[in-house]
Amino acid sequence: MPDFRAAPFLALPFAALLAGCSIGSSVGSALGLADDSEAQLSQSTGLAVGDEPFSVRSGTAILAQGGSAADAVTAMFFAMSATYPVAAGLGGGGICLVADPVKGVREFDFLPRAAKGGGGFAVPGAVRGFYDLQTAFGILPWQRTVSGGEAYAASGFPISHALSTRLANAQNSVRLDAGLAAEFMNENGTPRPEGAIATNRALSQTLATIRLSGADGFYKGAVADALVRYSASQGGAITAADLADYRTTVTSPRMMTQGGLSVAMPNAETGAGAFATSLFANAASGSNPEGAVVAAVRQSLSSFGISALPSDLGGTGFAAIDRNGQVATCAMTMNGAFGAARNAADTGVLLANAPSAPGGVAGAFLTPLIARDGAGRVALAGVGAGGPNGTAAIAYALLKVASGQQMGRPADLRSTGAAPMVTVNVISCQNGCVALPDPGGHGLGDATTE
Repeated sequence: MPDFRAAPFLALPFAALLAGCSIGSSVGSALGLADDSEAQLSQSTGLAVGDEPFSVRSGTAILAQGGSAADAVTAMFFAMSATYPVAAGLGGGGICLVADPVKGVREFDFLPRAAKGGGGFAVPGAVRGFYDLQTAFGILPWQRTVSGGEAYAASGFPISHALSTRLANAQNSVRLDAGLAAEFMNENGTPRPEGAIATNRALSQTLATIRLSGADGFYKGAVADALVRYSASQGGAITAADLADYRTTVTSPRMMTQGGLSVAMPNAETGAGAFATSLFANAASGSNPEGAVVAAVRQSLSSFGISALPSDLGGTGFAAIDRNGQVATCAMTMNGAFGAARNAADTGVLLANAPSAPGGVAGAFLTPLIARDGAGRVALAGVGAGGPNGTAAIAYALLKVASGQQMGRPADLRSTGAAPMVTVNVISCQNGCVALPDPGGHGLGDATTE
């Protein structure tokens, strides 16, 4: 039987913790130091929610410029590549769902994949995935969605409470890489404190190339060449062909019905979809929810040949809705905290762990979800990420909304019990829409009005 002692969060109750974050405009709010208010959606407003406050504000800034939800989540990802590299970076990947009132619902799968030659580093999927998503559903020029992250990397950003917490947990790995240590560690080898300014100018140059040349600026040319050289120098096996041949899987998501709502979730062909399908079925049948989690975890870990979970799988989730009713929700991973904790030379890119690594099971616990009513209006959009309790928490949120219960405050969510490593973030639209960050985490729900 698998040993779950390395995954202590499985034994924690799914209590609804009361610590939340506000939508105030101060730096204190962005650092996660504010109160328990939530962002509300008016008729001419967009919303964004996520684990890292600066990236959420990048999303609402895009919405304020008339951008779509797809534009907003793209901007949030590129901001996170600078401000939250513990869980979202150019070397990682993820799964996104987008629901558009005209174009319908699509799933974008771009998880980190194994190199054809094996090795310890994954082939990155995130840049290609967001480029394809934004091309299909975006409104604004691509350049605008990348520039926020580029600016954070170049000019610096205060380390948020969300990042500081996970940095402390992963400090032993961070300390071993010169690039990571220069950015996030003091000269005495301790983590830099919350509020300290961090910069990554090498990353800003890579982001500038992506801004100007799109996905090809990452998967071909000088950046790709540098990634291949670095991988080879560290015993990895990423090749130029691995990068050039990477393709996003774009498909229709798996659909299910719950309490009169039409629910989109990842396909069962992905590890995330298989785990979520098992857990949702058990939870909806009324079986013991904690028991459903443990049973589904055992099945997933067995299929991956892994007996225990790392404490931080390097996952995160975020979502946005625009004034036209388009909604996008994404779950990301680096297959471990800061991925392989290796900064690829002059690119500023952190490489993700290969799927065969212990952290490679992270993809099984990425659960973006969109639920709509019979008229096609969004009822719930959210994501659980980072571990099985994240999937459980988004399942509980869906069951609550589908049964007609109100979800208007962060405290109405069930915390995962393992935030900030494992989180749930939702946009709930019952009597108007609200953005609700994980009540046990340090994220943000933010709104913008005309």
